[in-house]
Amino acid sequence: MSKEKIIPYKIYLEEHEMPDSWYNVRADMKNKPAPLLNPGTLQPLTLEEMSGIFCEELCRQELDDTTPYFPIPEEIKKFYKMYRPSPLVRAYCLEEKLQTPAKIYYKFEGNNTSGSHKLNSAIAQAYYAKNQGLKGVTTETGAGQWGTALSMACAYLGLDCQVYMVKCSYEQKPFRREVMRTYGANVTPSPSDTTEVGRKILKEFPGTTGSLGCAISEAVEAATSQEGYRYVLGSVLTQVLLHQSVIGLESKAAMDKYGIKPDVIIGCAGGGSNLGGLISPFMGEKLRGEADYRIIAVEPASCPSFTRGKYVYDFCDTGKVCPLAKMYTLGSSFIPAANHAGGLRYHGMSSVLSQLYADGYMEAVSVEQTSVFKAAEEFARVEGILPAPESSHAIKVAIDEALKCKETGEEKTILFGLTGTGYFDMVAYERYNNGEMSDHIPSDEELAKGFAGIPRFPGNDI
Repeated sequence: MSKEKIIPYKIYLEEHEMPDSWYNVRADMKNKPAPLLNPGTLQPLTLEEMSGIFCEELCRQELDDTTPYFPIPEEIKKFYKMYRPSPLVRAYCLEEKLQTPAKIYYKFEGNNTSGSHKLNSAIAQAYYAKNQGLKGVTTETGAGQWGTALSMACAYLGLDCQVYMVKCSYEQKPFRREVMRTYGANVTPSPSDTTEVGRKILKEFPGTTGSLGCAISEAVEAATSQEGYRYVLGSVLTQVLLHQSVIGLESKAAMDKYGIKPDVIIGCAGGGSNLGGLISPFMGEKLRGEADYRIIAVEPASCPSFTRGKYVYDFCDTGKVCPLAKMYTLGSSFIPAANHAGGLRYHGMSSVLSQLYADGYMEAVSVEQTSVFKAAEEFARVEGILPAPESSHAIKVAIDEALKCKETGEEKTILFGLTGTGYFDMVAYERYNNGEMSDHIPSDEELAKGFAGIPRFPGNDI
């Protein structure tokens, strides 16, 4: 009997096989990500300056691009064991449905109450805040997964949690909001009239449905105006990609256990947390010249920062109170169309992933949301999991790649990240099923409005 025939549907690692350390892919990057800049001085942000917004240990992780591994504290490992290791699943049923010779695997991160991978970094950030003696943290959330994860982590550690939720998601996803409140979080629709920057945004954009950039601005203001609070972010930052590397490390360990090597690795991309986490050890091998993989980032056509954005320094938030990051960006004032239902709505992309993309180590494609939900339902009907809309971007492209294998007869091995479940996203599924969902691809003129707000200074040409 061939080895292929005995590979199980689900590959689980034992607890003792879980990673002991997070992997920092920057250590293996020849071209390091550009540093964050102080928006006032345009000089690289110092540890002291950053510590006024973020927790001190997280700032050290953010600024360290040479240390390859960071040991995972025991208390975080203990928390991880409630839902980790997560399964690596062979999508046998999807393969059969597609009649493809491709072998499809997905790393499933939805087996916790938050319903997504976001808990991996939420517990780490809450842990460091607690260790610093803080009272609580503030944050933003788009579709709600990050806010849910952080509220869980804060409840576990006894921290106050204040969440600014993008207004259209706040209204479309009341059950996600209520899970956060159940875990003790205070949830405010953003932009709101509770902060100075929120009031400014409402005045400038009356009736706006909000954006992650708006919510970040409010959360940062709330953190810096309250003693004993710091701001935490669920994606984009290098510290978040570091914590999420547990996804890729487990995926690689599980595949190595059965002698499996992926040819194609696919992840959805909004700010970059799940994609960066999934690809990290594979990308490390690629950077070191030890192996080669085709890596694909999938983003929504309605928020196409990789595929249509500018690679420049830009503000991380709409209120322009955060540091400047060099990234692929649509401009900090860019707000996705109100009909955008699939998450992944941030205007920029992780500086780490942006550098890797600019250097040609990965590809990026954009897909329209009706095709994403079609792929989501096709997957749900054969694999038994209702996927999050974000994850479904990766599913869409995984199916596309598998069908190409059907045409060519190639037996490629495909790995994608299933970031979480879609049970709190039923309003979007309802719109799709009712035929009420439409696609919106921003025009060049629409994108130009966002680009107009990108800061101009020597060397930051757009």
